[in-house]
Amino acid sequence: MLRWLIVLVAAVVAALSGVTAGYAAPPDVSDQDKAFLVGAHQDNLAEIQGGQLAERQAGKQSVKDAGRKFVEDHTSLDDQLKRVAEKLGVDLPGKPSEEQQAELRQFAAKSGTAFDRAWIDAQVRDHRKTLVSLDKEVSSGSSPEVKNLARDAKPVVQEHLNLVESIQSGE
Repeated sequence: MLRWLIVLVAAVVAALSGVTAGYAAPPDVSDQDKAFLVGAHQDNLAEIQGGQLAERQAGKQSVKDAGRKFVEDHTSLDDQLKRVAEKLGVDLPGKPSEEQQAELRQFAAKSGTAFDRAWIDAQVRDHRKTLVSLDKEVSSGSSPEVKNLARDAKPVVQEHLNLVESIQSGE
């Protein structure tokens, strides 16, 4: 009887050792890095949806073109972000923040010149805010992967800001 118990315990220990040896726990991620990943993901989702609205509802071709570019660029940025978040074990929300959703509903209610003005003004404000967030993550984030993500996104966001400021000044 004792021999069976020893064999059973040895089998359980061996089985558990094999399971845990093959499992790599995700690395610890700082609260700042998690917040950055979640916020940037929601920003990307909002930019993609807003860009799609611009393609459909804008009055000016330049605004439609900016919308299309934002959809493409933010889809690419978000694909990279999702890979990093998955690697680090960070769960991401499935939709933009409540505030972003409310703003998207306001855009959806407009078209033509009214849409153009509201969307471009929001893009200038939001891209300026995003640049501040990117700089903060690059300078004080903990995870090298997340910091690199922010560093790589910065030129894209700066290009978007330059584009919408140029459209805004041409109005």
